[in-house]
Amino acid sequence: PAGAKAGSPGSGAIDLGAQSGRWAAFQERHRLSCEEAARLLLDAYEYRGLVKHTGGCHCGAVRFEVWASADLHVFNCNCSICTKKQNRHFIVPASRFKLLKGADNLTTYTFNTHRAQHTFCKTCGVQSFYTPRSNPDGYGIAPHCLDDGTVQTIITEDINGKEWEKAVREHKTIRDMSKP
Repeated sequence: PAGAKAGSPGSGAIDLGAQSGRWAAFQERHRLSCEEAARLLLDAYEYRGLVKHTGGCHCGAVRFEVWASADLHVFNCNCSICTKKQNRHFIVPASRFKLLKGADNLTTYTFNTHRAQHTFCKTCGVQSFYTPRSNPDGYGIAPHCLDDGTVQTIITEDINGKEWEKAVREHKTIRDMSKP
């Protein structure tokens, strides 16, 4: 009915006017609560051109969602830890990453400058994401830890992590990848 109310940040209700019927039909069609419907629409608006990827570790104790392109730009670093772990990752701003579960099941490893935060599952040992030294305001996401169905293409770029300072200084875009 016209004049139906929906939750709002201030007063707790907002008059949807002529859109109230569409809103109710949208919620019913997608079987969403008012809050879930609002989050879905806000995400679609704020993250235009991006898709929501979900993923996690091997045992399922750690789960996350991340908004990124369906076409991923993945870094293949040859620094000491990335080589040992075969760590390939794409970078996103922290605002586009959400840990869904498993915060209590993560542990962190650091070395050298201690700026990179290598987080991994305490149970299975898989690092599905971490905080890279190059982008401490973002996350490096392991594409192989994403659930199937949302990635269209992966373009891999080698980066010379053995000469990290020089590689990051000379790279034209890496530091901006964690900016919204």
